[in-house]
Amino acid sequence: MATYLYRLGKLSFRRRKLVLALWLALIAALGVGAATLSGPTAGSFTIPGTQAQEALDLLAQRFPQAGADGAQARVVFAAPQGQKLTDPANAAAIGRTVDALRTGGQVANVTDPLQGTVNEAGTVAYAQVTYRVDQIELTDADRDALLAAAGTGRAAGLTVEVGGDALQAPAEQGIGEAIGLLIAALVLIITLGSLVAAGLPLLTALLGVGAAMAGIQIVTGFVDLSSTTPTLALMLGIAVAIDYALFIVSRFRHEVAAGRSDIEAAGRAVGTAGSAVTFAGLTVVIALAALTVVNIPMLTQMGLAAAGAVVVAVLIALTLLPALLGFAGRRVAGGRAVKHQAKGTMGRRWALLVTRRPVLTLVITVLGLGLVAVPALDMRLGLPGDNVAGPQTTQRKAYDLLTDGFGAGFNGPLLVVVDAAGSPDPKGAAAGAAGRITALPGVVAVSPPAFNPAGDTAILQVVPATAPDSGQTTDLVHAIRALPAADGAALSVTGTTAINIDVSTKMGSALGPYLTVIVVLAFLLLMLLFRSLLVPLKAIGGFLLSVAATFGAVVAVFQWGWLAGLIGVEQTGPIVSLLPVLLIGIVFGLAMDYEVFLVSRMREEHVHGAAPQEAVVNGFGHGARVVTAAAIIMISVFSGFILSPEAIIKSIGFALAAAILFDAFVVRMTLVPAVMTLLGRRAWALPRWLDRLLPNVDVEGEQLRAEEPELPTGELVSAGTATR
Repeated sequence: MATYLYRLGKLSFRRRKLVLALWLALIAALGVGAATLSGPTAGSFTIPGTQAQEALDLLAQRFPQAGADGAQARVVFAAPQGQKLTDPANAAAIGRTVDALRTGGQVANVTDPLQGTVNEAGTVAYAQVTYRVDQIELTDADRDALLAAAGTGRAAGLTVEVGGDALQAPAEQGIGEAIGLLIAALVLIITLGSLVAAGLPLLTALLGVGAAMAGIQIVTGFVDLSSTTPTLALMLGIAVAIDYALFIVSRFRHEVAAGRSDIEAAGRAVGTAGSAVTFAGLTVVIALAALTVVNIPMLTQMGLAAAGAVVVAVLIALTLLPALLGFAGRRVAGGRAVKHQAKGTMGRRWALLVTRRPVLTLVITVLGLGLVAVPALDMRLGLPGDNVAGPQTTQRKAYDLLTDGFGAGFNGPLLVVVDAAGSPDPKGAAAGAAGRITALPGVVAVSPPAFNPAGDTAILQVVPATAPDSGQTTDLVHAIRALPAADGAALSVTGTTAINIDVSTKMGSALGPYLTVIVVLAFLLLMLLFRSLLVPLKAIGGFLLSVAATFGAVVAVFQWGWLAGLIGVEQTGPIVSLLPVLLIGIVFGLAMDYEVFLVSRMREEHVHGAAPQEAVVNGFGHGARVVTAAAIIMISVFSGFILSPEAIIKSIGFALAAAILFDAFVVRMTLVPAVMTLLGRRAWALPRWLDRLLPNVDVEGEQLRAEEPELPTGELVSAGTATR
């Protein structure tokens, strides 16, 4: 591989004008395609194979008027102190508000609060607003009309608050990404000491992300994609593109300082660092593409889109970057000398400290990560709702009013679908189902059956006694589903609460197969790369420690509320159900990046005859600076998403930033050299029969000696070589 990439790097350098023109033409074509072919994104959340989704599909087919999969809003009214909502003046104000709600855009139905949704004290009531379209298709004008209608009631002296997903505007990219890029730029300048050298990774990252985002937009014209699909591609695309370019630019600078010509330096940079970039990118792609095994369309789309962004980043690093190096030439060095040895660097001093006390380092590191991981034992999963909105938001106020006026269960009613198509008496079957459900423990109320025009399908709204995210509500959902079919009618449960339960169950059942897929594939890939059995096992073990610690940090902040105010978490609540699987996939891929860049240098030292501890220290000393910079850049980019007002994006940004912090600095740069020292030569042991079967990918660039035989062996360095 190194030889092919070496030739590709030289070709791109030599034909730099053509390569640049081709990339710019491709990006321009993608931009035109995005502007002309893109379609709307979808806000609906589907979970195939679950009863909640099957019930929604049945309603969409037989009872579309119910709007079960459309956006929902709940307008909550509270009477002034000492008054009741049924007082003539207050009742008139509610009537005017309901009339205003019905005039809103895309509104399918509005219930009258005075016709059955007033609490016993007569102080709190609510109107249910159903829309014909899902949340993502609502416009700002539709949301403004909803809030303006609520203002009608407020003007009459009532307390009126609005909850539901109808108020959730589509996620937009804010200044967080710009702040992350700014920090990344500063880190690059400090690390490389040259504005030109620092600018190349940023330029290639922006071009790569632009191409990936345009490609995703084009796909929306032909496939229904979730509105959250581009988010992960943007996060990872920026981070890995900068990191990959940083490794290659660093290697180019080293080769130039070694006395090689610019074109030779570019070829060797791509042949060695490019080999590591290719394998690192492949591990990320494997982890992301494997999200398809979870069988949740939104996760599949996010994973494939992000994998595509990573592929683009790798291709740009291998072709466009050496072309840009051709234009920049020696200006990339910035007038700073690049030394061959890493003696005296902070990285080398740290490696010496770790390798002198490997057992103590190993114990402290594992215990420290284990301590951080403890909160993960209390992890509760769910989808973000009004209960985690900020205390001052109208959504949270509506949630609290309903809880105080009716009980916690009114914030998460269950939608029971009665399929009576096979019943000789559909109305009797629905009434019987309502009676059996009413008799279950934990049920506060069951609405009268509402039938579709054909009279073969009915819906019942069941109000539990407990909050939507409580264990008792989960038990009630299972109890309803366990009721035997009677009178030829089958029952199924859906609605937001049931969907949350099904998502959590599906995530739990998919976690094992998903972990198995990525761990097995990555083990095989790393075994091929390092020609070792113990090194891949050590890499996977470190990854598991990083993930456990990350889960602990996420629970401590977003669920327990520790230091929540520092990152703008206004309300704690369950962890987003999708986060664990998503985090495992992303972190595994990124963790293997640093594993490849650090350990490949250690392997080269070993191959060249260095003693085990010397190989660890020398390899770490050469790669520590650039890996540190790469990790800081990733943390900066991911941290920028913490500023997002969206709970799911904020939690993903925090989780990824924490994961990189734990994995890069604690596991890869502390635990790895300690374990490698303890393993000694056994780290590179491989059965002879397996060694003969495995192809030699030559990530260290050993075969490049034939390309330049006059160069001394000692000048061959690894992809992780750093500059100073």
